[in-house]
Amino acid sequence: MYSGALRDKIHLLKYGGKTGWAMIFGRLLVGWMESHPDEMRDVDYVVGNPTHTGRQPIQHIEAIMDAAYTEDVTRAFPLSPPGGHRLVKHAATARSAKGSLDEKRAAAAAHAAALTWTGDTGGIAGATILLVDDVFTSGSQLQHVARGLRATGAADVRGLVLARVPWGA
Repeated sequence: MYSGALRDKIHLLKYGGKTGWAMIFGRLLVGWMESHPDEMRDVDYVVGNPTHTGRQPIQHIEAIMDAAYTEDVTRAFPLSPPGGHRLVKHAATARSAKGSLDEKRAAAAAHAAALTWTGDTGGIAGATILLVDDVFTSGSQLQHVARGLRATGAADVRGLVLARVPWGA
């Protein structure tokens, strides 16, 4: 649940630039993947829902994904090496935080439109992708990004988040 200490730590990473939390969240991601082999068995790519390349103070999702790769010492999971992210956001878009549902949906559509798959586009054809994000509020971003990946050829896109905002919050 996105509240209390977890919310505070996500904020420290996203807005305070406290990069040590990326390593902890990356370890949590790898721990989840290790403890859910059935869900991971057919996943071809694990990618973060990216932040804009110029985002300050930190590209937090990318930092979490880089940390997860580092933590996955046996290379058991299809993570990209640090800096080699397969899904990249090349343009800044409006923030969806604290917006109305319509504003969140519009921001999510713009976010998804600003993404580029940097890997081999033939490699995405028929692929199963696990899309990782930090906070699930309305589901609009995951939905729009998943639609975009499916339109590019992915067969299945699944979402995994660190926390979800309580309903009605």
